[in-house]
Amino acid sequence: MNERRPPDEHLRLVYGYVLRHEVIQNAPRGLGLSPVEVHGAVAHLISLGLLRHHSGERFVAVPPHEAAEHVLRPLEHEIRARRAEIDEMRDRLRDFVPIFEAERPSLAAPAPVQRVESLAAVRAMIVELSEECTGEILNAQPGNGRSGGLLEEAALRDTLPIRGGVRTRLLHQHAARFDPGVRAYLDRMCAAGAEVRTAGDEFGRLLVFDRTAALIEAPDSPSVAIMIRNADVIGWMAHQYERLWQAAEPYRTGPDESAGIAQGLTGLIARLLSEGLTDAAVARRLGLSVRTCRRYVADMMASLGSESRFQAGYLLASRELRGLAVPPALAPPLGGKGSQSGS
Repeated sequence: MNERRPPDEHLRLVYGYVLRHEVIQNAPRGLGLSPVEVHGAVAHLISLGLLRHHSGERFVAVPPHEAAEHVLRPLEHEIRARRAEIDEMRDRLRDFVPIFEAERPSLAAPAPVQRVESLAAVRAMIVELSEECTGEILNAQPGNGRSGGLLEEAALRDTLPIRGGVRTRLLHQHAARFDPGVRAYLDRMCAAGAEVRTAGDEFGRLLVFDRTAALIEAPDSPSVAIMIRNADVIGWMAHQYERLWQAAEPYRTGPDESAGIAQGLTGLIARLLSEGLTDAAVARRLGLSVRTCRRYVADMMASLGSESRFQAGYLLASRELRGLAVPPALAPPLGGKGSQSGS
């Protein structure tokens, strides 16, 4: 394919012209393009399979779906051949594992704990572990999908494959339901067969594969991932995950569902404010943007007539203790622009 690709507008103009006239003899004058630009577009359209030369200045415009079938089929064959080559090479290399383990047993087992500071390396690990997984994947991703941590970036941007026989569970915070980008991701995963639930309060970021390998976020830096292969530690992680999963709410869409989740978040915000947490701390705990949290708290203070955040949180918490519902007007404004990340 020509490395100097013509502008898309030129390609569309020439393709449309050939559809109407089947010739390019008068195309430069009719389209306002130079002869060089027209011929460059024609050459590129031919390489895409969208045009076929008939005779002289005559061309036939090919329907896009036919062109795609013609052009992409060789690429698909090449991909399948490469995949078969990779699988064959992997099998050949695995034949040497018993020899290595017999001669160097101390080096055969992978390190029980390994720090990974490269996004590419984390992505490669996730892909490899996903391909080798045969039973289940546990995925816990707190926040709103915009914190920029290494493990979050790899897990959310590179969708985990959903394969038959592998149970995939995703645990997010309630705030994820109100972020358009993360919500679209969760919808895709549900459609692919994953189970999704959300919880209000904060929890640790985690990926577990078959309960034999786990990736977590480094406590001292979100830009570092930790690979763990210790069975006892992973068993404890899986137990904590199960407790969070049982207490979480199944992910569903719709205005009624969103309203119920928003009301639940209201109570959490009130409790945290009554404990003296700052807006930034509340936002971090609940996976909200600081801007959303600040606007909500300001509206809440005005509605309750309170003079401080602590007083507003105390008043709302008192209502809950007395069995009184939180006024709908005080539900967090999580569905609009304020749900986007900001400081």
